Amino acid sequence: MQSIKKSFKASLVVGLLALSSTAQANPVVCFDSNMGNFCVEVFETQTPGTAANFLSYIRSDTYTDGIFHRSVPGFVVQAGGYKFVNNGEGILLAKVETFPPISNEFKFSNTRGTLAMAKVSGDPDSATSQWFVNLSDNSENLDNQNGGFTVFGRVVFDGMTIIDAIESLPLANLGGELSSAPTINFDGENVGVDNLVHINRIEIKDTTGVFTEGVLSFPVTTGVGDPLDVRLNLVASDPNIVFELDLTSLTPLQTSPINIATFSAADSSLEIPSVIIGPSAVVKNVRMLLTDLETFQFTLVGFE
Repeated sequence: MQSIKKSFKASLVVGLLALSSTAQANPVVCFDSNMGNFCVEVFETQTPGTAANFLSYIRSDTYTDGIFHRSVPGFVVQAGGYKFVNNGEGILLAKVETFPPISNEFKFSNTRGTLAMAKVSGDPDSATSQWFVNLSDNSENLDNQNGGFTVFGRVVFDGMTIIDAIESLPLANLGGELSSAPTINFDGENVGVDNLVHINRIEIKDTTGVFTEGVLSFPVTTGVGDPLDVRLNLVASDPNIVFELDLTSLTPLQTSPINIATFSAADSSLEIPSVIIGPSAVVKNVRMLLTDLETFQFTLVGFE
């Protein structure tokens, strides 16, 4: 009876990890600002159109030298609308050049720490370059108006400490959309690069998995069928590092990412090419073994 039960469990694991799919691997984007560094996981698997739009602005350097131009404490801090440019005579603040509007992809609630797209009132498909970070649970409001505001990412690691610091800055009315701009040591007269929350540099980190707040998420395949996005929760760290599969996290993917984890039913091994564990820390060739069929627990056996 026990051997039948174990065989069933093993078959179930393989089956779950081989379901048909709807998404891709999620890159992590790290921002270097004059308020500190923070990283966000972009939901390329779940909101591909919005993610592609966001990454296009980053790759075109549109967001580099950009600012957080709006802060509503307890609600949102917003960026993506303005940046510093050198016109040959000096540095000035200008509106960014935008790409065509994108289709709304509302799927996830606007909870604290999530990123969402700003858009024109009454037009769900009007988002272009501006995005914001939710400072609190805004789901009751933002999930239920204008088609729902598309959440396309989340702040990871300890990045919300930086976002909260931006929220705490004094505000200045610089006119127009800059009527509630967070400022640093602003004298009320001359605003410069150092007086606004300024994004100096942005780096896209393409890794297989993301480990933050005790959760490891990544796409995986067994070589049979299409890949799946999964989440493992850290349940023990002494004497062994042990993760447990969250069965509710199983999300089918549409295409297979280049950097994808593999699970082998033959030897119960899970191989993850790379995992980002902090803004500047990536571990490679992570190897785990399925060591408990009852609870779907995986034990870490090695990494580089």
